[in-house]
Amino acid sequence: MARERILIIEDEARIAQFLERGLVYESFRVSVAADGQTGLAMARDNPPDLVVLDWMLPGLDGLEVCRRLRAAGSVAILMLTAKDDIKDRVSGLEAGADDYLVKPFSIDEMIARVRALLRRAPPASQPEILRFADLSLDTGAHRANRQDQAIDLTAKEYELLELFMRNPRQVLTRDVIFDRVWGYNFGGKSNIIEVYVRYLRQKTEIGEASRLIHTVRGVGYVLRED
Repeated sequence: MARERILIIEDEARIAQFLERGLVYESFRVSVAADGQTGLAMARDNPPDLVVLDWMLPGLDGLEVCRRLRAAGSVAILMLTAKDDIKDRVSGLEAGADDYLVKPFSIDEMIARVRALLRRAPPASQPEILRFADLSLDTGAHRANRQDQAIDLTAKEYELLELFMRNPRQVLTRDVIFDRVWGYNFGGKSNIIEVYVRYLRQKTEIGEASRLIHTVRGVGYVLRED
């Protein structure tokens, strides 16, 4: 029986009640906040296993709430929004969301995504330093370092770089990257992987530093030295 605790941050009472009923029926423990500040306080005082977060909140919007939740820890975040443009999805994921559900949606799909995110939640582990060539990644601080220069990473940049660092010299297909970093596929026309690889290259190719993340045309990407 599911006993994970879910925090819903949603200002529309009808939608919040709809979500709460569906989650309680599936035996989750559920708390509800009607605005971002209250939601952040509830998450701080009683950390949930997952947050269902609406994008359009009064005052502190969902993107900022997401950034603050992500900065505070590794809680799973499912963002709800009426925005269906790829750029909006990228913005939500860039802010630290783990998944993205467009309104209107069925309760069955929402429950399925919640369960998938909870299954993906990594077990607690000791921080470590991953190294490849002159690039290092601190899994505790979520920071990279190359040539004695610190590199700040967003949540998704970190996840993508960690995937490469844990699988050096292995060609990772687009399907593998979608599954391991985003948990689902945006569709064949999406260039979101290319966008994030470009972000990582811009941040890791410091000065005269050589390229480490290489494109394998028609297949995917690989972390290797020239």
